[in-house]
Amino acid sequence: MGRLIAAAVALVTVALLFGATPAAAQDSDVPLTVTVTLDGQDITDRTVRLDPAKAAEVSVTAVNRGKSVQKVRLVRLSGIALALTFFAYDTTLPFEVQPGSRVTRTFPLDVRDLEGQAIGLLPTSVELLSEDREVLGSAETVADVRGTVWSVYGVFGLVMLLLTAAIWATVLIALARHKLSPNRIRRALRFLPAGIGTGIVAVVSLSVLRLVPPDPLIEIPIVVGASAIAMVLGFLTPHPVAPASDGDLTVALPPAVDPGAVTQGVTDHYTQPNTKRWPG
Repeated sequence: MGRLIAAAVALVTVALLFGATPAAAQDSDVPLTVTVTLDGQDITDRTVRLDPAKAAEVSVTAVNRGKSVQKVRLVRLSGIALALTFFAYDTTLPFEVQPGSRVTRTFPLDVRDLEGQAIGLLPTSVELLSEDREVLGSAETVADVRGTVWSVYGVFGLVMLLLTAAIWATVLIALARHKLSPNRIRRALRFLPAGIGTGIVAVVSLSVLRLVPPDPLIEIPIVVGASAIAMVLGFLTPHPVAPASDGDLTVALPPAVDPGAVTQGVTDHYTQPNTKRWPG
């Protein structure tokens, strides 16, 4: 059970460390410069509120600075945390952007399903996609999603909390029972999954509480730092004391008594000559 939990935490960490890099490389090759407004306000460098109770009006402006026509097919709004996509909305909005020109399109965005998908602060992108789902341009922001704790993102955080608590319990019980490896490096690695889980729970908690969004520049140091602290704790744990085996138990017994010697002693006592002198 402990290995299964550790494997689940490790998979999330691998996705966190390696899943966010392709997007950064992709942004440098997009042919369109995109500006997005939500309800008349530019989303760049600000936190926008997404309320499932009401529709939002999105306006997308695309500028083509290249030498070829760019054909847009879809506009995608998606929220990502820990390299995982927790919500995505695709709107079919075909238009063309000629070289050196600017095109603006406005459309309503129905986010009623968002209540069951996410909660808190999440990095959000608005992408223009071609017919082949190739990203032609994008704009980044942070969305304040007014969902519920029982949304997909909220349940993900609760599950990670339970898994992390189970990992810590398993490790600490093994420590109390002196079941950990006598090798310090192995003890440190035994604590590693607990540290990873703690870091992920911290990232999700800060996001749900609307304190810090789970941006890769923030979430990766938190997870790595928590993992390092857990490994140091495992390395510094006391050396396990091996319990005594049954073969090592010795009981001090009194020396054996020879029945023959006892009988001979009693006989000698009663047969020895009587030297007592009677008065004359």
